[in-house]
Amino acid sequence: MSIDQARTATAPPPDGITPPRPLAAWTITGMLVFFIVVNWADKAVLGIVAQPLKEDIGITTEQIGFIGSAFFALFAVSGLASGWLASRFSPKWSLTLLALLWSVTQLPMLFSATVTALFISRVALGAAEGPAGALSQSAAFEWFPKHKRGMPASWISAGASIAKIGIAPVLTWIVIAFGWRAAFISLAIFGVVWSALWLMISRPGPYAPKKDAPAATAETGTADAVLSQRIPYKKIMLTPTFLGGLVGAFTMYGLVTVVLTWLPSYFEEGLGFSRGQAGAMFGLPSISAMIMMIGVNGLADRMLTRGASSRVARGMVGAGALLVGGALLATLPYVPGQWGPVIVVVMGYGIGCIATPLLAATISSISPPKQTAGVLGIFLALQNCGGLVAPALTGVLVGAAATPAEGYAFAFQVFGRMAVAGGIILALTVNPARDAERIGLRG
Repeated sequence: MSIDQARTATAPPPDGITPPRPLAAWTITGMLVFFIVVNWADKAVLGIVAQPLKEDIGITTEQIGFIGSAFFALFAVSGLASGWLASRFSPKWSLTLLALLWSVTQLPMLFSATVTALFISRVALGAAEGPAGALSQSAAFEWFPKHKRGMPASWISAGASIAKIGIAPVLTWIVIAFGWRAAFISLAIFGVVWSALWLMISRPGPYAPKKDAPAATAETGTADAVLSQRIPYKKIMLTPTFLGGLVGAFTMYGLVTVVLTWLPSYFEEGLGFSRGQAGAMFGLPSISAMIMMIGVNGLADRMLTRGASSRVARGMVGAGALLVGGALLATLPYVPGQWGPVIVVVMGYGIGCIATPLLAATISSISPPKQTAGVLGIFLALQNCGGLVAPALTGVLVGAAATPAEGYAFAFQVFGRMAVAGGIILALTVNPARDAERIGLRG
């Protein structure tokens, strides 16, 4: 049995750590899922209001693509602040602050319906949302040992799917019934309500970093030593697991942002569905993604508990998801009909998304507890740079194509091929147990 298998097969908590009650752990996780639901509903609204904005304020396809990419300019940069926020504020206050800022950034479009106001609003929202992924994942990981983090990570990642399944159709109905401004008002209220609930129930978990714990030494193996350990960020970032995982995550996130920004327009403008149908169908790929993420990540956690290596349970499974999902999307230009492309997008996107929570759990397993938010923040900030390019490139490809249908299909093919390449690199590089041992990580 390998070192990795021996650790995960038994995986007792370090001395001094009391395992959390499942109800408390999953209540906190549930609130973090809804935090991500708010986060992704804020992101998704641009795709939902894209066509009404084109009609109302005369925004062009290329401008929508540019603004969709501009959202990720400060989104990626502010993600680097995750470690700083985690070291100075508890999750209770840092996440509350972020959610309230999201609500504030919805307001400019209510007072000035212009391309400039939309640009400012989306860039500001991106800056406020950058740390959300890392802080929410690290807050959940305070309640779970390393070998059981796949399921909470998958549920938090599924918040994006829940937003597109449950919230996007509601926002579409609001836009049709009350106009696009009402969608922005609704999102502002949603953020305030979540903040109030979070303030009432949030508290630290048993695996939370101990700010006042004694420094770890080579001789100690106590809970305080494990929870207070520090490793240079550069050392963690230069591991093959971090670098290979980053390549895989970057390719998948580019695809995620294309779906987020352009899928309703593809269904309406490219495939000929009505606006109401396109809004309702926006959630179909997310249904597929949520089912597959939760199912496969739950299986990966069970594999780890039973002694499988993290390279297989997380690295190879994630790589396979990128390979299969990307290959499906690469066939899109050759799929005829109206519903055939829908099925390909739904299945290809859903399978590819399996890799996202697997990679978050993988990166946490090579991070000391005190640095989990910081390491995840760096990882996600670099991953999110895929969003700087993908929506704008899609807008250019669609604008240059003979028909919108051809342009959208070609764009999905491009990002599908990138996901395949990311899967190959991931399979060749990721080995969390090996790299955790190399950098001297305990626990």
